[in-house]
Amino acid sequence: MEPVRLSKLMAERGLCSRREADELIAKGWVKVDGEIISTLGTKVLPTATIELLPQAQTKLDTLVTIILNKPVGYVSGQPEKDYEPAVRLITPDSQERDGNEPRLSRKHFEGLAPAGRLDIDSQGLLVFTQNGQIAKQLIGEDSSIEKEYLVRVRGSIGDRELKLLNHGLELDGEKLKPAQVSWLNSDQLRFILRQGKKRQIRRMCELVGLRVVGLKRVRVGRVMLGNLPEGKWRFLRPSEKF
Repeated sequence: MEPVRLSKLMAERGLCSRREADELIAKGWVKVDGEIISTLGTKVLPTATIELLPQAQTKLDTLVTIILNKPVGYVSGQPEKDYEPAVRLITPDSQERDGNEPRLSRKHFEGLAPAGRLDIDSQGLLVFTQNGQIAKQLIGEDSSIEKEYLVRVRGSIGDRELKLLNHGLELDGEKLKPAQVSWLNSDQLRFILRQGKKRQIRRMCELVGLRVVGLKRVRVGRVMLGNLPEGKWRFLRPSEKF
C-alpha cells in the first residue's frame, strides 16, 4: 500500500479541498493516527485515521457560499472582452438579507469562485463558494447534483424528438447522461440535468430542430432560486443543503 499526500487524502474523503487542507495542515490543525501533522507534503497511508482539530472545523464553518441571480450579459467565470464577470454583481447594495445574515465583507471574497458555469446569454441561479467541499459536490467528476432549467424555444417537435432529449443524444462524441425533459407549455421546456457540458441545452435543442430563445436556471440540487430578484444575491443559509 503506497503512501499518499495527506492533503490529497483529505480532499478524497470530502473533508475539505486540497487548498484548504494545506492551510489547515500548515496551522497544525490536523491529526493523523493521533499525531499532529504540520509539514506540507507529508505522505500517509490511505487507511490513516484523520482528525480535524476544533480550530480547523471552526475555520471551515466560516466559509461562505453565495447564490446569485445572474442576468444575461455577464460571464460566470473569467472576464471576457466587453463583458463583465458576474462576481462584480456581488456588492453590499445588491445583497438580499434578513436580519440574521452577515453583511458582505472583504474576507468573503478570499478564495471565492464560481461552482459551475452559466452561459453569457443565460440567466438564473449561479453559485459562488469559498468551500472546496461544496465546489467538489457541485462540479467534481463524480457529481450527480441535479440542475433544473426553464427553457423557452422556437420550433416544434414530436414524441420521438422529446424522447431523444431525455436520452439518446450525443455531444462531442460522447453519449449524454439521461435527462428529464418535459413541456411546460407550448413554447417552454423544463430540463433537469446531472451534467454540464458547454452550452449543453442549446446544443441538445439544435440536434432536434429547436432554437433556444431564453434559458433560466432555477434550481441546483435542493437549493431553489425562488423569488431572488435578477442581479441580486444572498448567502446560502445554514438550513440549505445542495
